[in-house]
Amino acid sequence: MDERGLGKQLQAARQAAGLTQQQLCNKANLSFSTLTKIERGAIKSPSIFTVQAIANALGKGLDELLGNGGGRATRQLSKTKNGASFIFFDVYGCMVNFSHAAFNKLSAQSGITADIIEMSFWRYNDEVCSGAMSLSDLNANMAQDMGLKSLKWQDYYLDTAEPVKEMHKLLQWASERYKVGLLTNIMPGLLGAMRREGLVPDLAYDAIIDSSEVGAIKPDAQIYKLAQQRAGVPAQEILLIDDIRANVVAAGKLGWQALWFNDAHPEASTKRIAEALEPTR
Repeated sequence: MDERGLGKQLQAARQAAGLTQQQLCNKANLSFSTLTKIERGAIKSPSIFTVQAIANALGKGLDELLGNGGGRATRQLSKTKNGASFIFFDVYGCMVNFSHAAFNKLSAQSGITADIIEMSFWRYNDEVCSGAMSLSDLNANMAQDMGLKSLKWQDYYLDTAEPVKEMHKLLQWASERYKVGLLTNIMPGLLGAMRREGLVPDLAYDAIIDSSEVGAIKPDAQIYKLAQQRAGVPAQEILLIDDIRANVVAAGKLGWQALWFNDAHPEASTKRIAEALEPTR
């Protein structure tokens, strides 16, 4: 699809959703000029992050938004042996390790003990991940707690985070056979940065549920209901892979399938999940 065809496709999807250009810009966090240029075909090959943001704002997967023109039209979609057709992957603990390296690095540079830094971080984590607090406010609050002039927590995390390579390979494999998405409790802007830096596979996801954008976090039922709406399949056809048991249990209560990923034993856990993802054909 060339840029003019893409622009017309996005414009038609926006109009079908009953949104003005400004309303879509607000929902997708895009500038008005960027969207208007895309719709008239003035931007050649818009960023995949931009197109994904538009898809998320419209509540569609990339394949659906682009009319199967998103680069994976040749997928032979299947179902797992247990009937799952849409696989949601968690990010922290599954795609990337949430280690204490960031706390330790900040501790070494500031002279503040790691347990105090961690206590401050968790005090605000849920608010930031749900979009109730901005990343800049998190940094200001943590800096105040620790008596620092300034702080950019996201830099410490991105510098020390390590990808779970086994799960990256599994997600790539799954994306060729099923519809796949990310369902993550995450701070504003971090998911895009992690995709750019290779900490999370940069794929054409069928749906991305970023807690900071939708205003809900796991294990709240609200975020699962939104994820199911965007997946566009019955509850029993959705499989969640997550390292937090409470999130797995919450998915099960809503009729989803769910598998727990043991981040303490990533190789064995990935193998177990890969076996469960074997297609029926």
